[in-house]
Amino acid sequence: MTRSHRSVVVATPIAHPREVVWAELAEIAHHVDWMRDATEIRFVGDQRRGVGTEFECDTKVGPIRLTDRMTITAWEDDRRMAVHHRGAVSGTGEFTLEDGPEATTVLHWREQLAFPWWLAGRVGATIARPVLAALWRTNLKAFRAQIDRSASG
Repeated sequence: MTRSHRSVVVATPIAHPREVVWAELAEIAHHVDWMRDATEIRFVGDQRRGVGTEFECDTKVGPIRLTDRMTITAWEDDRRMAVHHRGAVSGTGEFTLEDGPEATTVLHWREQLAFPWWLAGRVGATIARPVLAALWRTNLKAFRAQIDRSASG
């Protein structure tokens, strides 16, 4: 099965310190609250945090619905979380946090995804890249708003 890899990178500043941002990001079950493309997360086993955590994530982008099986491959508190995607669309993803000016945090989201031939392979990946970037920028805005609400409440 031929697959084509394409990277998508988005970032946003968040007006809270890294520990606050990480506390919310580390709650994997809450990702469906701010990721418009994630509709349900089901953990495989009892582990909910750290390297080795496995879960299935139902995703929907336009008319395309898929189940992505993910495994956490890196977990550095307050700094980094990485995943390996297995499914129709496979690849790697990573969130990294860095200190910004005046107690802000910059959240970076990078995905390197491979599309199967039946999702148009290289052409599908090229078409999907700006769509996914826009969707994930919207997701990061929703994540930032969620943190603002939690911090003020």
